[in-house]
Amino acid sequence: MISIEINGQKLELEDKALLKDAINTSKTFYIPGTTIGILKTGAKVEEATSEYKIQSTKGEFRIELFGDHSLWIRSNHLFLNAKAHWDTRNAIAFGPVATDITIQRIEQKYNRYDVFLGTGGYDPENTYLMIAKDKHISDYGSPKDAVIGKVISGKSIVANLNQGDSILNIEPVIKWEMLLDKNSTQDINVALEDGMRIFTYFHVELINESPEGAEHFLALIRRKTFNVDTFSNSFISDNILQGEGCPYEHWDARSEGSVAVRTDGQGNGRVYIYKEDRTSSPVHSIAGHVSKGIELVKIASLGSKLAVTSDPERVMVQGMTFTDGEKILEARGLKLERSGYTGDDGIIVQQDPDTTIGIIAERGVRALGVRSDKIINVQFYDDLAPITLDFFRHSLRLKDRPLGPLPVIYTYENTFLFKSEKEAEAYKEINPENTPKGTVKAGEIGVTNQAAKRYGMVGIKLLDDERYGPTGEKFECTNIIGKVLEPQRLKGFKVGDIIYIREVY
Repeated sequence: MISIEINGQKLELEDKALLKDAINTSKTFYIPGTTIGILKTGAKVEEATSEYKIQSTKGEFRIELFGDHSLWIRSNHLFLNAKAHWDTRNAIAFGPVATDITIQRIEQKYNRYDVFLGTGGYDPENTYLMIAKDKHISDYGSPKDAVIGKVISGKSIVANLNQGDSILNIEPVIKWEMLLDKNSTQDINVALEDGMRIFTYFHVELINESPEGAEHFLALIRRKTFNVDTFSNSFISDNILQGEGCPYEHWDARSEGSVAVRTDGQGNGRVYIYKEDRTSSPVHSIAGHVSKGIELVKIASLGSKLAVTSDPERVMVQGMTFTDGEKILEARGLKLERSGYTGDDGIIVQQDPDTTIGIIAERGVRALGVRSDKIINVQFYDDLAPITLDFFRHSLRLKDRPLGPLPVIYTYENTFLFKSEKEAEAYKEINPENTPKGTVKAGEIGVTNQAAKRYGMVGIKLLDDERYGPTGEKFECTNIIGKVLEPQRLKGFKVGDIIYIREVY
């Protein structure tokens, strides 16, 4: 028999058991094809680390040591429960405690957030752990080369420390790079070894302070997966919603496991998960925290697809009938208020509140329904027109919603022209892409590209055409992005009506 652990659950399995046996026996959450993280017994290297986390009465901050660590290693435990004996605009001092440091009576230079040891009355029996709050020069009765490290995260915590605050705990941070024999795989036929720790998913707790950011994240993981599109030592990010706006809501440190949405600048809309602590940022709004499976986040490599769950799960009934929507909501203790077309077969096209956290707070949803014949099912040509489809999905919010509204602005003969409610031309370019050759088929969807003045126009024709695209433009001005599965459903629509586009995979 071998002992393994999968997502925190301990199992005893037969020798020669495979990864799939552990998944099946544990009945743990797993999505076929996603990346699984594996750690082996004894993977941690017992080496001194240069980084320490310090828990204070105001919160946690981290320091990184310089040079020789011996002074810190033999003395840091003495400062547990030490109070801030004094503080000025330049520095704060915790202690005193008795040490064996060698002092010097000289002034030394200190930069903001330097960490150093000083003494009272030049007496090692009165040694203080000190942090510089500002750049200055002073004589603290410190050893030569007084600065032993620097604050690297939680600087806002340090700035708020004052006399009377205490140090509650000091412990080293074991860097993930110090872990050996870690592996990621999509192969569930991997043979298991005794002592393996296995991670098939990670779990995120979303915060009420960021309803829009939480919804942005929930839209990103609507298929319960997170793509590692960007990778670094300190974070991974999924870039699927890059370019989709999200307001800044919650200022907090980007601590290990933090889920943050970039709200401005390059990479706007990206979702980041942090593997190491970083300070807060005016363009990264915190939406939640990984509460389980951070090991998988740390093991994952570029290009991985990770399984993910969340609390709360998304409340999204758009695209459902009222009957199905009510069942989903009732199972979660939520009520549904109908409006518009209220028949049981009505398709929900809007929900209010607009966020999961808002819906849970109000204990229900106000939903707008339409008849099913207003829903237009389409298949997109992602391989042929990916850039134009990025524009189209952005303008209809199909990146984060099951369906999107498209108003009819003009009709003639067998041609229907549309213009999205959301202006997107200023944010997305529409260069020529997948322009027709020979014939445009009935039901194909065209978007006017930037070779024509009316770029961004959307069109559908009910008949084949060998001269003009679906928007009435020449072929070189038309990008074909997909096809309507039931084009005859468009008959009867008039100017001012709204159709709702639903993507079919």
